[in-house]
Amino acid sequence: MYAVETDRLKRIYKSVIGILKRTVKEITALEELSFTVKRGELFGLLGPNGAGKTTTVKMLTTLLIPTSGTAKVAGYDVVKEPLEVQRRIGFIFGGERGLYWRLSGEDNLKYFASLYHVDPEVSKKRIPYLMELVGLAGRGNEKVEGYSRGMKQRLHVARTLLHNPSILFLDEPTIGLDPVGAREFRGVIKDLKSEGKTILLTTHYMYEADSLCDRIAVIDKGRIIALDTPKALKHAVLDLS
Repeated sequence: MYAVETDRLKRIYKSVIGILKRTVKEITALEELSFTVKRGELFGLLGPNGAGKTTTVKMLTTLLIPTSGTAKVAGYDVVKEPLEVQRRIGFIFGGERGLYWRLSGEDNLKYFASLYHVDPEVSKKRIPYLMELVGLAGRGNEKVEGYSRGMKQRLHVARTLLHNPSILFLDEPTIGLDPVGAREFRGVIKDLKSEGKTILLTTHYMYEADSLCDRIAVIDKGRIIALDTPKALKHAVLDLS
C-alpha cells in the first residue's frame, strides 16, 4: 500500500466575471494528476507559482474536494474517509500564521496538544523532545513574537508532530526564509525523514528538491511533465541538450 496515491485528480475553480453581464469562468488548476508516494519516501512536487502544487496538497489534506478523480492517503479516500486521513497526517504551509505570538513556544505546543487530544502525560515528555528535534531547545519559555521567522517555522514543525503523524505535507516551507534559516530548516526535514516519516514537499526551488527528495514530480499548468529521481532527471536534461 502506498502512503499517497492519486488517480486522474482534477480540480476546476469557477469565478464570476462582470457586474451587469455576469459570466462564469472556469480555471483548471489540476488536469488528471496521477502519482504515488512510497512509505518513508521524501517526494517532491517541483514547479513555478501557479503550477497546482498547493491545490494538490489541499486536496490530499482534505481541505479541498477534487472536481474528479480519486486520492488516497494512508490507504484512506480523502473524500469518503477524511477523518481517517486527518488522524494520520500533519501539514505545514509556508508563512507565519497559525501560532499565538503572545504565548511562549512551549505554551503554544501545550495548547495545540490539547486540541489534538494528546494525553497530558505524553505531551509532557513529547514537547521537550520536539523542541530539541527542531532546534529550539532552551528557547521554549520565550514568547513567539520574539522568534525569528525561521524559528517560527521550526515551531510549526513541532506543532505538526505533536500527534506523531506518519505522513507530512510541507507546502513551500522555506519560502520567505533567509539563506541560513532555509538551510537550517532543510536540516530539520532531513531529520524527519531519518525518523521514517513519509514527506510530500512542494517547492519552486530546484536546489531544494534536488538536495532533499528521493523522487521529484515536475508539475506545470496542472500537469506532471516529468517524474523520476533527481539524478535521472538531471541526466535527461543533459541528454536533451
